[in-house]
Order: sequence, then structure tokens, then C-alpha cells
Amino acid sequence: MNTILIIEDEPQIRKNIQQILDLEGFATITAEDGLEGLDMAEKHQPDMIICDVMMPNLDGYGLIEVLRQKPLTADIPFIFLTAKAENNDLRQGMELGADDYLIKPFKADELIRAISTRFEKRQVLTL
Repeated sequence: MNTILIIEDEPQIRKNIQQILDLEGFATITAEDGLEGLDMAEKHQPDMIICDVMMPNLDGYGLIEVLRQKPLTADIPFIFLTAKAENNDLRQGMELGADDYLIKPFKADELIRAISTRFEKRQVLTL
């Protein structure tokens, strides 16, 4: 079973994402901000990270920069999920190493498709 780390500072959004993923059969762990997310990523080595951009303590951009520099977390697929919808925001996320970038509000099927695509790509690359 694939484990997904959800890093989101808004409790209701975090809960909604967790419910969607639980219903799809994923194991989930959560964090309330980037610092907690960094700790959870290092401790649990999730199969994927879904992360908000705008968060207290350490934002999503800072988090992905740190994760990509550490050998144990550098290759974890990473999806930004954010209300920041400007083209330069998207470019910044992708240039930092994000695998996908979804805009809030999102539909559950969009999220599931993004996750499935990343896992399929990872499986092909490890063959």
C-alpha cells in the first residue's frame, strides 16, 4: 500500500484530502506545516508528498528545496496543491522539482489522476 504525506495548514482541507485518499485505498499521514512535514517526510519516507505552498513556519517552496537536497527524500514524488494560480508560481514550483501542481479548488478525480500518473511514471522508471 502506498503511503502519502499530506502537508496542509488548513484543517478542513487536510481532512478532506485525507478522506479522499483513504477512500482510494492509500495510507495517509498528515502535517500542519512545512516544518512538521519535513520531520514526517524524514521519519516515514512516504511514497508521495502532497503539499500546500503558503504555510506558516516553512512554506512549500522552502520545503521542497530542503527535501530535494537530502538523499533519503530527494526522489519522493511531490505534488503542490495550492491557490497560487499565477504562471510564475507554477514555474517556480516546477523548477524546484515538483512533479505536478494542482490549483485549489480541485476535484477529487483530478487529485487521484495526478497521484496515479506519478505512481505509474515511478513504476516505469524502476523497471
